[in-house]
Amino acid sequence: MDDLWFSEYHTPNVKFSIKVNEQLHAEQSDYQRIVIYDSPEFGRFLTLDGVIMLTERDEFIYHEMIVHVPMAVNQYIQTVLVIGAGDGGVARELTKYKSIKHIDIVEIDERVVEVCKEYLDQTACGFNDSRITLWYEDGLKFIRHAKDKYDLIIVDSTDPSGPGEVLFAREFYGSCYKALTNDGIMVNQHESPFYKEDAKAMKAAHRNIVETFPISRVYQAHIPTYPSGHWLFGFASKGLHPINDLDTGGWNALGIKTRYYNTNLHKGAFCLPNYVEDMLREEE
Repeated sequence: MDDLWFSEYHTPNVKFSIKVNEQLHAEQSDYQRIVIYDSPEFGRFLTLDGVIMLTERDEFIYHEMIVHVPMAVNQYIQTVLVIGAGDGGVARELTKYKSIKHIDIVEIDERVVEVCKEYLDQTACGFNDSRITLWYEDGLKFIRHAKDKYDLIIVDSTDPSGPGEVLFAREFYGSCYKALTNDGIMVNQHESPFYKEDAKAMKAAHRNIVETFPISRVYQAHIPTYPSGHWLFGFASKGLHPINDLDTGGWNALGIKTRYYNTNLHKGAFCLPNYVEDMLREEE
């Protein structure tokens, strides 16, 4: 029998492939094609419209970096809005904080949540917390009606195509700004700076965020299964600075167990390569 491989085109000239044991699930929802595979190297992994969203092997890097960076800057976050994140990984990391009182998770595709609950308990276990309310609707429409409500907004969107496209628009970031409290923070997945098309989306998002928020910084992580492995996140706020306001002692005193994130890495993650700094400066 021939080896089974899943392949994703990172560019028309670059293909990333993972050897697969079997396809566990496949369906076409109202919004996208949802497939779960099992692999010897990366464990189970989720793809939406043929693009890897997460693998059991490296998802901890993404989820820790999108959650613990803002939480270490503001120890008083109590209300959180998460847009996207149908796999439950962001919820899992957020629920490690006893100080958080309420988490709204807005996912447009209910089937993503249901499929992840069935096949990806490693992340979907995050939904098993009484502080979480799940909303199955459009993130842009949901946030339009919120004002001065959330201490933290996490935008865990897919790439800027299909259902995730509106979550990169300036109108959306403006709605996020209005929905945040005075010390509010927004963190978003900021795409990769490496390949041309990814960098184009990254720069457009950065331009829109910089025009909306007084403080806007970009940080990075290495995520092996994402295009080029070099991934960016955006940190935007009304006043808090990701380095100057980092509460190292306070966060470490919480004793939260992480595999990737720590407060030294937090500071280092905001030190970007020159080529990335140059691209960001062009948009600023």
